[in-house]
Amino acid sequence: MSTATTTPPAGQAAPKAPDSKRNTQLKRAGDWSRRAPLLPALIFVIVMTQLPFLVTLIISFMNWNAYYPDERGFAGFDNFTRVFTDVNARQAVVVTILLTLAVVLISLLMGLGIALLLDRKFRGRGVVRTMMITPFLIVPIAAALLWKHALYNPEYGLFNGLLRFFFGDNAPQPDWISTNPLWAIIASLVWQWTPFMMLILLAGLQGRPLDVVEAARIDGANGWQIFTNMTLPHLRQYIELAGLLGAIYVVQNFDAVFTITSGGLGTANLPYFIYQTFYTAQDYGRASAAGVVVVIGTIIIITLALRSVFSLFKEESR
Repeated sequence: MSTATTTPPAGQAAPKAPDSKRNTQLKRAGDWSRRAPLLPALIFVIVMTQLPFLVTLIISFMNWNAYYPDERGFAGFDNFTRVFTDVNARQAVVVTILLTLAVVLISLLMGLGIALLLDRKFRGRGVVRTMMITPFLIVPIAAALLWKHALYNPEYGLFNGLLRFFFGDNAPQPDWISTNPLWAIIASLVWQWTPFMMLILLAGLQGRPLDVVEAARIDGANGWQIFTNMTLPHLRQYIELAGLLGAIYVVQNFDAVFTITSGGLGTANLPYFIYQTFYTAQDYGRASAAGVVVVIGTIIIITLALRSVFSLFKEESR
């Protein structure tokens, strides 16, 4: 007894098998069951990050000063105009740029030098690496207090104590913060961010093809030639990544400026300017507009950093 098979007419797709449809439904249900536990975390992130930024964005378009409650209302782009035309705001932008460039560049150079040293094998290398990472693990406000009181203090600070130790009681005892306020902040941030740069660059150094380096040595290349022609090109994207990620955090730094100089002596950066505008001037609208400007600038830097990360992963996967 033969069984007849039915074929669909020309131009008409064959109906899907019930098992295939059921498997698709089960797969979707499985995907949903795996994603559902992540929904509370997603909702929490949205509530804690996006809603405050949305409120800040709304307030940035309002004329809202606590000293003049009767004048509250819609201000359009006036707050942004005031941010870009205010002398103090422009000075804060300049200080932020100088602070970021100095900290990132010096930290990169020092981190590269330390990474090159720690890439070599020697006894106790693991202990030295752990000690070098320690400054980055200290709470930023504690690190700033350490530099302000234990190192910079003109009466009992370490720096002036070293001057007295080497040059006697007649040695100069400068007030480091008053003499070089911006460099005082830069030095504390460099001390804290050099280990971060060192970690990224050390990871890049340990990913070098050592067989190619050994072949170059056999061919007669010296250490400087290997460094300039092989090591630096290999570390290019790691240097970009470290610089961009470091810039993201240094742009938003508030602890060192607030603790060491309290924004005085021409050291107020954008985060400190926002703090002063909000808590001292009670101008919520202008402070929110300045905050939005900082967020947009940080997003641009993050975009560049992510592109660098993606290109790094693509390079490593080849």
